Amino acid sequence: MAKPTKYAPLICTVVSILALIGIVVGLLTQETLVIVFLLLPAAIYEVYRTEGKSTKASSFLLLGVLIAEILLIIFKVDFNLADYFGVDTKYIGGYMVPLGDIAIVGSSLMAVLSVILFLKTYGKYTKWLAVTIFITSFGIIYSIDPGVFKELFQYAIEQGINRI
Repeated sequence: MAKPTKYAPLICTVVSILALIGIVVGLLTQETLVIVFLLLPAAIYEVYRTEGKSTKASSFLLLGVLIAEILLIIFKVDFNLADYFGVDTKYIGGYMVPLGDIAIVGSSLMAVLSVILFLKTYGKYTKWLAVTIFITSFGIIYSIDPGVFKELFQYAIEQGINRI
């Protein structure tokens, strides 16, 4: 059954504004945790709004990755997945995801999951939330390492061009 939409525009606006505030404050203060915490309401509302099996699973996975991201940042976990797996990229959810620092991979995975949600969901509010999560994921990546952000951004453009 479809979720009620009476307050959805207001809630989506509020969680999007929170995510934007998180990006601005997080980048200005160089505190990634601010960005991640202020993205939580959007991710939680995305879980609530999604209804299909695959989209519900994607939204729960996205929320799980976001919570893991919080723990990685709080405990300052520094683990390079590219070194561990011995490869620079992994195929995840139909997309090649560059590997490296686990916190950046988590944010990249959130971006990929938000794209999957955007493409597979029918609701305009779940699409809205997916865009908010996608943009904020790149804000998180930038706050962790601007150099990696530039590389991932170029990689995303190349992958997008190759899919056309």
